[in-house]
Amino acid sequence: MAKKTASRSAAKTAVKKKWTGLGAGTKSSARKTIKSKGRVPAAKKSAPKTATKTATKAASKARPKQRVAISHHREEDFKADGLRTYAKYRDLGIAAASHGLAQAHVIRLQGPCNPDEVSKLHFHDVDFQMVYVLKGWVKTYMEGEGETLMQQGSAWTQPPRIRHMILDYSDDVELLEVILPAEFKTVELKA
Repeated sequence: MAKKTASRSAAKTAVKKKWTGLGAGTKSSARKTIKSKGRVPAAKKSAPKTATKTATKAASKARPKQRVAISHHREEDFKADGLRTYAKYRDLGIAAASHGLAQAHVIRLQGPCNPDEVSKLHFHDVDFQMVYVLKGWVKTYMEGEGETLMQQGSAWTQPPRIRHMILDYSDDVELLEVILPAEFKTVELKA
């Protein structure tokens, strides 16, 4: 045990030295290189320094600083409190950590699949949506793509407002879904 602790300590020290050494040296030499070669974009040359600083400050104040989100698997975290009544969701803490910029959760679709409940054409008013199959399989329909069988390891994006629906899924299916922004509207369409 003492050997492991010593090697961890040595590793931490090495990493600290590496990053501390890189930080100051790299920044200053990079600045010198840019200045000496005169590679300043025309937009930066003509923009007053105060206007650039003001724009940077405004952009950083637009959204609160994000924080680290760590989520470990716990069965009790799967809740039936999401968009779909036939699913359980495990929130990964991304919405809170990003102040609504994005959301991510693991979805377990509850089997057996009931097409009358599940297969409803709809779209989400989102900026970005990505789904990754962690376990099992799911058959989807997406406008312009048709029917697609997604199996463990499959991933797909759904462009904003694309019409889609789930057609069928395995009893053990688990999906990772990432959506921007965290809050969005879902519109169910008439078949």
